[in-house]
Amino acid sequence: MGKYKIEIKRSAVKEIQQIPPKDLKKILNKIESLSGNPRPFGCRKLSAEEKYRIRYGSYRILYMIEDNVLIVYVVKVGQRKDVYR
Repeated sequence: MGKYKIEIKRSAVKEIQQIPPKDLKKILNKIESLSGNPRPFGCRKLSAEEKYRIRYGSYRILYMIEDNVLIVYVVKVGQRKDVYR
């Protein structure tokens, strides 16, 4: 299995910019780690959609995986109370 390319949706970039600096670095590291393993321990497939989620504290990172072209699309990043709307 090769390395996956990470693509972050424009709306997710705006959400990432709102995250406090103390959490931002760790969240970006989590996103970057998806390139090596897009289905790490603790990730969950969302039942209603073809998306996955990983957690960092109260934050959630929602993403889609395209295995045939080795791309991970980050579609939403935010706190649990806001991210599933």
